[in-house]
Amino acid sequence: MIVRPKDRITTSQATVILINFILGTGILTLPRASAEKVKTPDIWIAVILGGLISMIAGVIIVKLSQQFPEKTFYQYIQEIVGKWVGKFLSLLIICYFITICGFHARSLAEVTSYFLLEGTPSWAIMMPFMWISLYLIRGGINPIARLFEIILPIAVILFLLVAFMSFKIFEIDNLRPVLGLGTIPVLKGVKATALAFTGPEIMLLLLPFMKQPNKAVKVVLVGVFIPLIFYVITVVMVIGALSVDGVVTRTWPTLDLIRSFEVSGLIFERFESLLLVIWIMKMFTCFTVGYYAASLGLSQLFKKNIQPFIYGLLPLIYIISMTPKNINDAFKLGDMIGNIALFLFGVLPLLLLIISRVKGKNYEANT
Repeated sequence: MIVRPKDRITTSQATVILINFILGTGILTLPRASAEKVKTPDIWIAVILGGLISMIAGVIIVKLSQQFPEKTFYQYIQEIVGKWVGKFLSLLIICYFITICGFHARSLAEVTSYFLLEGTPSWAIMMPFMWISLYLIRGGINPIARLFEIILPIAVILFLLVAFMSFKIFEIDNLRPVLGLGTIPVLKGVKATALAFTGPEIMLLLLPFMKQPNKAVKVVLVGVFIPLIFYVITVVMVIGALSVDGVVTRTWPTLDLIRSFEVSGLIFERFESLLLVIWIMKMFTCFTVGYYAASLGLSQLFKKNIQPFIYGLLPLIYIISMTPKNINDAFKLGDMIGNIALFLFGVLPLLLLIISRVKGKNYEANT
């Protein structure tokens, strides 16, 4: 792949893309998903461990991709495992990105119709969302990076504003005792929290676009650390205000937290709309990255122009988004995507890294 100069992105832009891709549904669902597994106030410890696991997986992905400069995963995989196995693995990852797009679109429709646009058909919510994303990715990676640079600071400011306003109903006792039942409950929740940090897999595709690919490890470490801070703050504030028992019974505990208090005398007295603005922006960024990754994969796999694949994928993503019958089915789809991601981006890159290193040594020995 020949990357044009205008398609190059800086290290900070790559970091922003990674942060935006990681921060998705976890802001709203992570407290409940992790509380169901941990069942103690030590959820924040499990979140930190999940973030560390994501950092390690991301570093492995970067080390693999750095062995093949100027090539994406779709292009170098066949050099490692052969043509047919390589094409099969590429198709698996393309299917992963397509499915995650469908999941994000459906999650957006469910939450928006429940909290903001009651009674609005799902297609009417999703279609503008999808069309705007299509318009954006037609320009390539550079417009995506520039828009994300605008979105991220807005999201950070609004999130911190809303989160710390909930201090008035925060009870520190809801977070005690620390490790009261030992480390076993925490370890049970690590898988659930690690799934919230899926996103470093985009580094399989970003390195050829980076002006300084040698700084990709820094991108992963910073790109996972900032969502880690977001998630720890979210979990601590939600558990501190609602308690573990109160969280497990709620579908959207973070929104319930914001709805449970109001600040009189301000222009806005209720702040769940601000949180939803942040969340919708995050869902848009996650959808856009997945959409672009799938389109790029098909274009490189079949060695064709990317534009037809961008248009062709949109109806397929819509069909996938409408497959779950209700919100519970959507959550099951999300869990399935997370479990697949653990293998595709937790185990597979390590195996490929070992194979490529062994092949490289054998080649050096023969020459």
